[in-house]
Amino acid sequence: MTADAPCLLRADHVSRVYDDGQVQALKDVSLVIRRGEYVAIVGPSGSGKSTLLNVLGGLDQPTGGHVLFDEQPITDPTALDALRSSEIGYVFQSFYLLPTLSALENVQLPMFETTMSVKEREQKAKSLMELVGISHRMNHLPNELSVGERQRVAIARSMANDPVAILADEPTGNLDTKTGDEILKLFDKLHQQGKTLLVITHSHEVAARAERIVEVRDGEILSDTPRADATVDQ
Repeated sequence: MTADAPCLLRADHVSRVYDDGQVQALKDVSLVIRRGEYVAIVGPSGSGKSTLLNVLGGLDQPTGGHVLFDEQPITDPTALDALRSSEIGYVFQSFYLLPTLSALENVQLPMFETTMSVKEREQKAKSLMELVGISHRMNHLPNELSVGERQRVAIARSMANDPVAILADEPTGNLDTKTGDEILKLFDKLHQQGKTLLVITHSHEVAARAERIVEVRDGEILSDTPRADATVDQ
C-alpha cells in the first residue's frame, strides 16, 4: 500500500452513544483506511474498538458524524445493503456458521444475494475453500470441524463476493497459538493479493502483522502509528 492510495473507509467525527445517552462508546473519532492497507485496531475491553469496526463496516450506525465508503456516505439503507453484501467481508471471533449447513453451504450463503447459478456458487465456494486450505472438509457440518477449521470456513465465506475489504473482530481470539499463526499467514496472503484488512485484536503478535496500529481508549483514538514505530501497550 502506498501513501497516495485512495481512501476506502473514512470515519469523520464519528460518535456512538448507547443506553439513552448513558454509554458513549465512540467520541468524535476520525480515521482513514486506504485501499490495500492492513490496519490493526487495539485497545482494552470496553475501549470502543469493536464499535468502531462495526460502524466502519456498516453493521452499526453512528450517533453523530459520518462514515464514508469510497468517499460516499453509507447511511442510505440501499447503499448499506450493497456494501455489506458485496464490498465488505466480515470475520467474527464466534464464526457464526449455520449449524445445519455443511461447510461448503456456509461459504455459499453471501452468494444467494447475487445472480450466480447453483453450479457457479458451488464452484466458487470450492475454490475459496481450497484457497484457505479446508477443501477436504467441505461436506462436514460446523460441529464436525475443529475451531481452526471453522475459522477458515468463516474466512472463505467472507470472500464469497470478492469484497475489496475484510473486517475481522478478534479472528484468532478462540484459537491456539499454532492455529492462530496459520490464520495470520492466511491474512498476510490476502493482503498481498490486494485486500484491505482491518483487524480488531488484543494481541501484540497479531497487531504486529499490520502496517498500522490504531490504539483506542475510552472511545477515542489514542495513537495511530505505522508498524515500524508502533508500540502496543495492552
